[in-house]
Amino acid sequence: MCGRFTLISNKQSIQQRFNTKNEFDLHEPQYNIAPTEDVLAVIYNGSKKHAGYLKWGLVPSWSKDSSSSFNLINARSETAHKLPSFKSLMNRKRCLIIADSFYEWRKGSTDKRPERIQVKNRELFAFAGLFDTWHSGEEIIHSCTILTKDSDSFMQQIHPRMPIVLPADQEDNWINHSLKNEFEAHDFLQNIENEKLTSYTVSNHVNYVKNKDEGCIKSIAN
Repeated sequence: MCGRFTLISNKQSIQQRFNTKNEFDLHEPQYNIAPTEDVLAVIYNGSKKHAGYLKWGLVPSWSKDSSSSFNLINARSETAHKLPSFKSLMNRKRCLIIADSFYEWRKGSTDKRPERIQVKNRELFAFAGLFDTWHSGEEIIHSCTILTKDSDSFMQQIHPRMPIVLPADQEDNWINHSLKNEFEAHDFLQNIENEKLTSYTVSNHVNYVKNKDEGCIKSIAN
């Protein structure tokens, strides 16, 4: 799964890396992004890529209320094309969720110290995501979820599940119209190659959502 991540890159690097065409206000460096917070995402509107913020924790358009968002921060890629909450989104509402690292707590650890995980030789990357828009009266929520899969050999030593990090050359294919339906989207995710990852241990400073400073990414000795 994925429950925390970071985005500390600057706006120019993000715009160049993802070739976004619109203007957006970049938040301050985010060292400890948690569920229900705003995350930077990229969608394809039919003619260009558009960057903007979505609430992390999917609120499906058909929900009676917005209270379930925390429970839908992740979606299993193996079954998302079949489930009511995600099926239509796999067909037509796919997004890139921008990050430069994510945290995971090593399985079996007693001190709950997380690992900061990055993509080797690449600062910025994108999680495969889904998005939707919920509204009731004048209230509107644009939200998203991160797709996950069984861990690869590297991540298995840390956690049995991992977020899907898209290869850089497959990011546009995920969000544009080259995938015709939810079944093609499912097959696409099952067949992409895993990115090479690296990690180091950080302190349990990350465990507390209120901590948003640079101390979250500081390495500690094992």
